[in-house]
Amino acid sequence: MTDFIKKYKHILFILYLPVYMHCFIWLEARKDLDFTNIHCMLDDMIPFLEIFIIPYLLWFLYVIVIIVFLFFQMEHLEDYYKCIFTLMLGMTTCLFIYYIFPNMQQMRPDTFAHQNIFIDIIRFIYKSDTDTNVFPSIHVFNAIAVHVGFTTSHYFREKTGWKVSSLILCILICLSTMFLKQHSFLDVLGGAGLYGIYGTLVYIIIPKWRKSAEQRAL
Repeated sequence: MTDFIKKYKHILFILYLPVYMHCFIWLEARKDLDFTNIHCMLDDMIPFLEIFIIPYLLWFLYVIVIIVFLFFQMEHLEDYYKCIFTLMLGMTTCLFIYYIFPNMQQMRPDTFAHQNIFIDIIRFIYKSDTDTNVFPSIHVFNAIAVHVGFTTSHYFREKTGWKVSSLILCILICLSTMFLKQHSFLDVLGGAGLYGIYGTLVYIIIPKWRKSAEQRAL
């Protein structure tokens, strides 16, 4: 284990995960608060479509596979650091927003028109995941973050097929949060907007600043 950590020091970022989960679970457990209901007119026009449970669940595999892939690209760890740093910034910011701005949504259907395996899975998700802490959507933020991390990585930045496939999956994941009534359109906008801020910072501003600093040092 010691040798593994010496070789893969960047695995220590995993220590963030239990801290994040502890804070998230604590926020989810809060009850006696004045939660703001997140809703807009467009939400009423979006139907409930249980088929979108497929891309919704693929989010977990999508995030894990891409992070593991970037983790083992030892010659191009800059790609890994950018992706992880962006994820940590966004997830931490979301927790902070949930803390100072308790919010929720009330769009989940009480009954379903028919029964199937998709509905069973959705019932389980509804039961295990509260309808609070929705704005901005971490699901959306992370999907966009890993998509950009993957498609800008050294090995895939020139592979159009992989980039298009990743983009399609990313879009389906973001849509799934609305079609499953897990998030409002406003939550999706919030997650995408938050990524726009941190993605610009990590992938554009910081690299330019570093390059400028290196040039001044010559």
